[in-house]
Order: sequence, then structure tokens, then C-alpha cells
Amino acid sequence: MAEAVIFLGPPGAGKGTQAKRLAAELGFRQLSTGDILRSHVARGTELGRLAKPLMDAGKLVPDEIILGLIGEELAAMPNPRVIFDGFPRTLAQAEALDKLLVQRGIRLLGVLLVTAPEEELVRRLLGRAQEEGRSDDNEATIRARMVEYRQKTQPLVDYYAKTGSLKEINGLGTVEEVYRAIQEALGVRA
Repeated sequence: MAEAVIFLGPPGAGKGTQAKRLAAELGFRQLSTGDILRSHVARGTELGRLAKPLMDAGKLVPDEIILGLIGEELAAMPNPRVIFDGFPRTLAQAEALDKLLVQRGIRLLGVLLVTAPEEELVRRLLGRAQEEGRSDDNEATIRARMVEYRQKTQPLVDYYAKTGSLKEINGLGTVEEVYRAIQEALGVRA
């Protein structure tokens, strides 16, 4: 059966870790718009040629190109089982993705909002920055990212809550505890 899961959540909540595990254990493919864009640019596809100058200039690639790329990826899969991590980022993208999933006959299992208190997120991200030697990730930049995340993501949270797709997951606890909560919210077991 063609199915999709969307992961939302602030930086440091553990979405990426959980999305990778869910994909591996349940046979889903994790779709990253950044990876898709880089692949199309490298292969020189029509959409890749449209996106390359924008990416080279550090500009955002327009929604219609991103959605075209995602549509092509889904069309290339005989029975898509996908996880969207980091997409959609805007209300317009969410609405367009919903239409695309319906057109392709893909059932949305759920939108997982992984949350944790901001102080915990800041602590995690500061620890990650130290481990990876990223001096640009200081407390001020991390807090600025949190503000931007809240401003951009709240409309998505509201949208998916209205559709009944949103499932809030407490990102505190061990990786295993959070994963079990995700499985329960989706009604799946590995």
C-alpha cells in the first residue's frame, strides 16, 4: 500500500534520528528535498537545470520546482512508502503536497510533531555543536532558529491539526521510548 509520513518539529527534537529508524525498520524511503535537488542538478535534468542557478545564488527554490521534483520521485516508485523530513515547510507546500498524495493514491499515515521544551532543545543543539566543532552554532543563533521555526511551522501545525493528521510526540526520553511513541501514534510495529 502506498503510504506517507511527515515529520515536523524544532531543531534538536530528534526528528532525523527517528525518521531514519522508521524508514529502515518499516521499509519506507526517507525523502529529503535537499538530496533530491542535488541529485537532479548532478544528473542535469530539466528541473535540475532550473534549480541550479537559484541554489548557486543561495536562493530558495520555488515551490513549483520542489513539488515537481517530489512528484517525479513518487512517480518513479511503483508502490511509494515515504517519509518526508523537513518538508513541507510552508502552508502552501502542505496544501500542494496533500493534492499530490491524493493524485498518486498515497495514504497519509500521520504528521508527527516531535516536541521538547526549548531549554532542552538548546542544550542538545549546543552539545551537538561542540561535538561537531561548529562554532557558528552558539546559543544566540540557536534561539534565533527556534523563533524562526515557531513562526514558520505554527501554520503547518494548525493546518494538520484541523485535518486530523497531526500526532504530537514527546521528544523527551530515550531514543527507544520516543520511537515506541511514534509506532503507537502511527499504529505500526516494526
